[in-house]
Amino acid sequence: MTNSRSRIENPRPHELPHYQALLDGTDWASLATPRGTGESLPTALARILSTDPVVRSAATDDALREVTHQNTIYEATVPVALYVAAILHHPAIEAGDFGHDADMPPRRPTLVRLLEWLSATAYDADDECVAIGERHSGKEFLNEYEEMRAFRDLRPAIFSAVHPLLGHDNAEVRDAAFVAAIPLAEHPVLTAHRAELVGHACRLLATSTDRYNRDRVLDAMTAWGHDTSDLENADDIAARERYARLKAERDSWWAADGAGGYSEDPPF
Repeated sequence: MTNSRSRIENPRPHELPHYQALLDGTDWASLATPRGTGESLPTALARILSTDPVVRSAATDDALREVTHQNTIYEATVPVALYVAAILHHPAIEAGDFGHDADMPPRRPTLVRLLEWLSATAYDADDECVAIGERHSGKEFLNEYEEMRAFRDLRPAIFSAVHPLLGHDNAEVRDAAFVAAIPLAEHPVLTAHRAELVGHACRLLATSTDRYNRDRVLDAMTAWGHDTSDLENADDIAARERYARLKAERDSWWAADGAGGYSEDPPF
C-alpha cells in the first residue's frame, strides 16, 4: 500500500480505454511495483500481443510478475489490469494457444492466464478483503488504500471485457471468465448480473472438477443466498468439512495463543 497518488489518467469507471492509449498514456516509470517502478512494464505488456506463442508466454510471465506480490494492489496494478482487460479480445489473444504443435510442449492459453490474473487481483480487492482491512486498520482503510479503491472503482470496465467470454467456445476460458466475474460483480452497478451468473455457476458445478473453481463458485452461491446442497458432490462436502475443521483448529490456536496456551504454529 502506498500513500502517493497514481500517475495515471483514470478513464470513466464504466468505460474500458483502448489498450494502446493505456500503453502510451500512462507514466509507467512513476508507478510503484513490488520491485521498484513500472518502467519496464510497457515493453513486456506490448509483447503479450506477439504472434509468437513463446514470446507471448514469456511476456505474460514478465508483466504479471512485476505487479504480483503478497496479495497487494500496487500503483501499477491498476493500469496493468485495465490493459489486460482491454486486450482480452485482441486477435493474438483470442486465437492463440488453443492448438498445440505436436513438437512443442503444451502451454496454457494466454487468454486463460490473463483471466486468472484478473480474477486473483479482483479477489485481492473484494468486499471480504475490505472488511478484513477495516477490522485491522479502521473504517478509513479503503480511503487510505488508494490503489485498492481505484481498482474497485474500475470493476465495471473490467467486467465489460470479461462478460462476453462467459460464452466462449473453450470450457477452460468460460470457467476462468466466470470465476473472474464473481468478485467483479460485487460492484453495486453489476449486482443485476448475478441472476445470469447463477446459471453459469450451475453449469460449472455440473461439468468442472477443478477444486479451486468449485470452491469459489460454491462460496459465491452461498453469499448470494442460494442453497447449494443439490449442487455439491462428495468431494465438495469433504472439502467443506476439511476447511471447517482447519478453521476451528486455527481459531482455537489463536484463542489459546492469546492466553499463552500454545508454542507451535497453527495448522493451515
